[in-house]
Amino acid sequence: METIKTIFKIGNGPSSSHTMGPKKAAEIFAGRTPEAESYRVTLYGSLAATGRGHLTDRAIEKVIEGTGRPLEIVWRPEVVKDFHTNGMLFEALVDGVPKEEWTVYSIGGGNIVAEDMPVAPGQKVYDMQHIADIQKWCGRNGSSFWEYVEKCEGPQIWDYIKEVWEVMKESIHRGIEAEGILPGGLGVRRKASDYLIRAKGYSSTMKSRGMVIAYALAVAEENAAGGKIVTAPTCGSSGILPAVLYHLMLSRDFRETRIMKAIATAGLFGNVTRTNASISGAEVGCQGEVGVACAMAAAAACQLFGGSPAQIEYAAEMALEHHLGLTCDPVCGLVQIPCIERNAFGAARALDANTYATFSDGSHRVSFDRVVEVMRQTGHDIPSLYKETGEGGLAAKSLI
Repeated sequence: METIKTIFKIGNGPSSSHTMGPKKAAEIFAGRTPEAESYRVTLYGSLAATGRGHLTDRAIEKVIEGTGRPLEIVWRPEVVKDFHTNGMLFEALVDGVPKEEWTVYSIGGGNIVAEDMPVAPGQKVYDMQHIADIQKWCGRNGSSFWEYVEKCEGPQIWDYIKEVWEVMKESIHRGIEAEGILPGGLGVRRKASDYLIRAKGYSSTMKSRGMVIAYALAVAEENAAGGKIVTAPTCGSSGILPAVLYHLMLSRDFRETRIMKAIATAGLFGNVTRTNASISGAEVGCQGEVGVACAMAAAAACQLFGGSPAQIEYAAEMALEHHLGLTCDPVCGLVQIPCIERNAFGAARALDANTYATFSDGSHRVSFDRVVEVMRQTGHDIPSLYKETGEGGLAAKSLI
């Protein structure tokens, strides 16, 4: 299993799979084809179906503009590649004839895989890739999940996690201050600042819930506007973990070193899910984005409150289990409806999962690893209509 840096990527929204991934692929291909006179990029499946709303074309254009060569983008939503729906064909042209071509896939979280590399390239960092095995290691050594992360990643991982936490906080601060209409044509107005003000007018439970919702909205709205965020595990679900952590830091006065350990735990659960299933909405639906983000945040919250490894695993399992089957159906291909609200609800449900697990002794019937496997199979069974194609569910044209 690779580093948790694959889960926490710092970049600009609105989509890790539809903007971050294609941008990275364009940079790689342009860098290795300096002889090209022009470029042609063919987008397949989900990338073509919702690419305009996710600014896929702009992400690629910005890279190619830097080379000074012309670019043609071909949209082929009806062609779905077997390996992954987010397929791209890059062609370097000389005299109008392809001299080099590269088929590559954006598999979620900003990660890409080339057709001739069925396994994502990267150094193996973790010797275990299932939570059950890691939990047994924790039990044998009297350790917690974050200590396993430190053991595998080395102490240098804390510098990266600190940077991740700083960017998360900054995205909340910007999102809370910003007002107005989000770009894209749907007329969606930013709500984070209003929700924060209203939350402060309540007391106790209502105030607490309102604050975490406001923070989740802040990051999700920043992402929708193309702002700088951290994938956790994706752009579309980037508001859930920061909202939970920021709210608990302020309301419970947790030290930042403790927050960083919680981020490490969250990253571990996200990494296990990415390795054994998927975090791509185009591959498994929104259960792989908001569902996994909710599980990560639930694990982090339970870590913060001193939960045992069994309780932490239970919190994450519960959070993911109750998102099984969630479809990915963004209206107009924009990460706005229903994505922004799902971040708010995901943050609230993460706190609920933590509470439920904390009341228990951590014992339960269905393991986190089992739910990850069920999520993978469920995602496979969900019709492509409901996996980021803009054709089904809320995204159906009749509802726009």
